[in-house]
Amino acid sequence: MSALPKPLASPEWLLAHAGDGDIRIVDGSWRLPGQGDARAAHDAKHIPNAVFFPIDEIADRTSGLPHMLPEQRQFEAQVGALGLSENDRIVVYDDQGLFSAARVWWTFRAMGHREIAVLDGGLPGWIAAGGATTDRARQPTPAIYRARSDANLRADHEAVRRSLADGRALVLDARPAGRFEGRDPEPRPGLLQGAMPGARNIPSAALIANGRLKPRRDLAAIFAAAGSDPATPVITTCGSGVTAAILSLALEALGRPPARLYDGSWAEWGRLDNDRALFPVVPGA
Repeated sequence: MSALPKPLASPEWLLAHAGDGDIRIVDGSWRLPGQGDARAAHDAKHIPNAVFFPIDEIADRTSGLPHMLPEQRQFEAQVGALGLSENDRIVVYDDQGLFSAARVWWTFRAMGHREIAVLDGGLPGWIAAGGATTDRARQPTPAIYRARSDANLRADHEAVRRSLADGRALVLDARPAGRFEGRDPEPRPGLLQGAMPGARNIPSAALIANGRLKPRRDLAAIFAAAGSDPATPVITTCGSGVTAAILSLALEALGRPPARLYDGSWAEWGRLDNDRALFPVVPGA
């Protein structure tokens, strides 16, 4: 059995191994508010035998924040209903190349799943490599999924606040520069413009070329320019915890220690009604 390449699997690898008995393909496509219906796009065209992972549904729906990590039992039930178990080797992709698949990858990682990779280039890369697509829905056989939550991959606002104060971890914000610098509005209502004091900005798009992560040498240079070195722990953040996972994925591709992801991200930190002493906001650096 060929080992699953992690954290990125090439389309060519998946073409050769999609028929392996323990390989499961997951479509983690997602859209920002007002930008279309990812499930409808999946229904129209997806990799054969892929199941759709609804980021906004396999989530804590009680928090008031978008697609927060669900409680372990909820995750086990919903992912088991997709026919997935903790023993499967999972390849997750999205239809934009590399966008929301990283969030699904991180979600499984946070639930203790280690045999998971992101399809480098996503659905466009698969098609370019000669992979077929279908509109035929897969009817999965329900499975039992046993999660082992890994608290070390998740940060809350208190951990972020401590890190901003003492510098023991570097907070990296994946939002576009215009939003980080307070020049452009947030896509969700009720949020301030700006950034956390002391955070650094690496727009997630800067790590991607043609729907794939850039080469390791380029990634290393981008992180170094933002002040990130291999010895300093990292907390990643963004607008709502989706593109922050791209930074986490890139750090893993570099062989760095796993980053913690601030799940609430700006959707929590930047709320208009927050106590600014606890959630300070400044124009970006």
